[in-house]
Amino acid sequence: MQQPVLRIAETDRKPGVFYAVSDDGWDLPIIDVTHPAFSDLPDEAGRAEVVRRFLVDVGRQQFLPARLRRALLGLLGRRSVLIRDILRLSDGFLPGMSTYLLKLGPDNLGRGVSGAIDRRIAGSAPALSARIRLHNVARLLAEGLVPSLSAQPGLPLRMINIAGGPAMDSLNALLLLRRDHPALLEGRPVRIHVLDLDRGGPTFGARALEALRTGDAPLGGLDVTFTHHDYDWTTPARLAGIVAGWGPEPALFVASSEGGLFEYGGDDTVTANLAALGRLVPAGTMLAGSVTRDGPVLRALVAQDPHQQTARPRSLESFTRLVRGAGWDLHEVCENMMTLDVRIVRGGSPV
Repeated sequence: MQQPVLRIAETDRKPGVFYAVSDDGWDLPIIDVTHPAFSDLPDEAGRAEVVRRFLVDVGRQQFLPARLRRALLGLLGRRSVLIRDILRLSDGFLPGMSTYLLKLGPDNLGRGVSGAIDRRIAGSAPALSARIRLHNVARLLAEGLVPSLSAQPGLPLRMINIAGGPAMDSLNALLLLRRDHPALLEGRPVRIHVLDLDRGGPTFGARALEALRTGDAPLGGLDVTFTHHDYDWTTPARLAGIVAGWGPEPALFVASSEGGLFEYGGDDTVTANLAALGRLVPAGTMLAGSVTRDGPVLRALVAQDPHQQTARPRSLESFTRLVRGAGWDLHEVCENMMTLDVRIVRGGSPV
């Protein structure tokens, strides 16, 4: 894979952390939830304190007129990568690499890319929720795969990632499996398929996989490939053609959409994608993802700038009805600060 020109090298690399270069030329750490730099998350009391500080900060900003708040953000954006991205929200949500920077956390952003403002944003409640979300979805994927991988050694594994950007949930599920159940991946072809209109996120994800498979890196020696497919979830009929292109080889399937379909897609879009996927994968296929939930953090964000918030909050009850209507069953839920992180399984008959 062609490497971009390295513009900003990270001079303070952390031991045991691997790095990859983004299309913007940034030398970024690769999130690895099995590494102490990324695995140390605050407990419930710590999370509550992060939420409290965030709500206080947002409350103070409400005293400023909207135009003045916007002007101040514009000025701060000259010194902040993340604020610039927030001000240029595409279709109401951040592109894959902007979200990735948030998930790095304030201690891993790196001096080459970020300043004090970026580190403050990366330490906020929404950013912490995104980091927890990644941990939860990666764990749900890894734990859910163990029985199938154990029962069918050597069978190829195809990981379908809808709106996955760099597909860190898929990569981290493999990192967890390699640490906890290494024999399940040995000799098994693994194919990560990222279905996304964004290009920057998937190209970084492919470089991240390349780094993680080098030498004695955590995924070294495994047969894992990363393929990006242009995909718009408003046209789910394209799924059949994409999957048909993989050929008739028998395989295990698993899917995910962390921070994607269930958070930003409308009910009809979610149902159509689950129904289309359900016609292409066998009964028992698992999908892990995140669902936007209502709560104080989301309400504060909406109050801050309602025009930039297009996430679609759902209750657990409404989401359960939605997936059942498309032929899937809810199997596990992890409550997060801003999301319900879920594992669903395709039912026993085609949709």
